[in-house]
Amino acid sequence: MTAHTLLVLAHPRTDSLTAQVAARLHARIEGEGGTVDVLDLYAEGFDPALRPEDEPDWENREKVYSPEVHAHMDRVLAADDIVVVFPVWWFTPPAILKGWIDRVWNYGFAYGRSRPRLAGKRLLWLALMGGTPEEIARLGMTDALGLMLVTGISEFCGLPDARLRVLHGTELSGVPLELRGDRVAELLDEAERTLAEELPGATATTTTTPGDASATAATGSAVASTTTLAATTATPATTTTATITTENTVNEEPAR
Repeated sequence: MTAHTLLVLAHPRTDSLTAQVAARLHARIEGEGGTVDVLDLYAEGFDPALRPEDEPDWENREKVYSPEVHAHMDRVLAADDIVVVFPVWWFTPPAILKGWIDRVWNYGFAYGRSRPRLAGKRLLWLALMGGTPEEIARLGMTDALGLMLVTGISEFCGLPDARLRVLHGTELSGVPLELRGDRVAELLDEAERTLAEELPGATATTTTTPGDASATAATGSAVASTTTLAATTATPATTTTATITTENTVNEEPAR
């Protein structure tokens, strides 16, 4: 059985480093036999504003939401793995990504049931931050993101395997042009290694052997770079992992 990945991209520019990272992961997964559904929130014109038709009804967890939201729910359900690639702005993901969670990861679908519908999926949040690991640690940005994305969203929705990884040093300004291409290549390689480390098996066909989660060998697949960065040594990405049970009865009714 072939693993299927929902690859979510949240950046307005198609030539951004964020988009290049998503393209590299897309190529890696498909190159090793997996299938990918690319959800480019900006390119698809997703509306992040929560309106009454998609507002949760705490007295009716079977509420029928808008057709757009149900189409996105189907894409989430179809995935074995979910990979979300995004820049960090003002200590948080872009508003369009938060709006996607608000509208799609809704009551009765992603949470509010004793047996979570998303249980069994793996989720990787891959964040791009401009600062150094030392700067990020001093500001507590990774901890803040982990609380929001791993605990507040992933764990709350009963996902059994959710992780946050960070690519540091993605800032472009002040970097000599002749060095930027090498830095982009380093970051793309780091992103590919992160995928292999955090979602072993996502890039290959799965077997029916219970518990088989062996990682596939890394390949040298590459995507042409249209954005450039400085050449420095890539720093290992930071990881935050959620330990989640398959039951979620506490969240059947949200606090009023």
